[in-house]
Amino acid sequence: MELKDKTVFVTGSTRGIGLAIAKAFAQEGANIVLNGRREISEELIASIEAFGVKCVGVSGDISDFKNAGEMIKEAEEKLGVVAVLVNNAGITNDKLLLRMTEEDFEQVLKINLTGTFNMTQQVMKKMLKQREGVIINLSSVSGLMGNAGQANYAASKAGVVGFTKSVAREVAPRGITCNAIAPGFIQTDMTDVLSDKVKEQVTQTIPLQRFGNVEDIAKAAIFLAKSPYITGQVLNVDGGLVMHG
Repeated sequence: MELKDKTVFVTGSTRGIGLAIAKAFAQEGANIVLNGRREISEELIASIEAFGVKCVGVSGDISDFKNAGEMIKEAEEKLGVVAVLVNNAGITNDKLLLRMTEEDFEQVLKINLTGTFNMTQQVMKKMLKQREGVIINLSSVSGLMGNAGQANYAASKAGVVGFTKSVAREVAPRGITCNAIAPGFIQTDMTDVLSDKVKEQVTQTIPLQRFGNVEDIAKAAIFLAKSPYITGQVLNVDGGLVMHG
């Protein structure tokens, strides 16, 4: 897809991976919808507009289906039909299974998986009508290989993979692509809290011997958005942590 002047909606884009993805699309000339639970600051909007594109902030809860629809409607009223949706927003609530409550499990699935469904379903009707669109879902290597203490998170991200492949099959005849990115260990606020010892142990399991950065994920998103013959795939951006034969 030619990205210049297209409207790109990135959920959870006020910091970290989501913000890096938003900036990468802005560099390509796309107009950006920033999203978060709280009101988006004018400074953040200005940082995107500095690329010479339009940018609006739309706040709300992706885990609420009605709210998801309202956010898409607001975005379209301000910037036009959403051509690219990046489902990035997600949370963790790590605990060993025996200590995990029902609420701990359901909350993570509601945001990470149900939220992805909510936003995708809300943009799909117009994408199908226009016979054009790109959906990019953020999964995780945890959803591919599991991780102790992350039964809820891994389940949600594995669900995103199945969701991605199913949607890709449904919408491919209309020229719409749907892919997932599975980040490995990326330098963000979430990994900054790890001790140096844990970081060293993790690094030893990564063939490239280092954590990735948010720009690595952003570049993958741009690649998928510009690749009209790639759909239903999971692109691991993990330094070689997960290798498939």
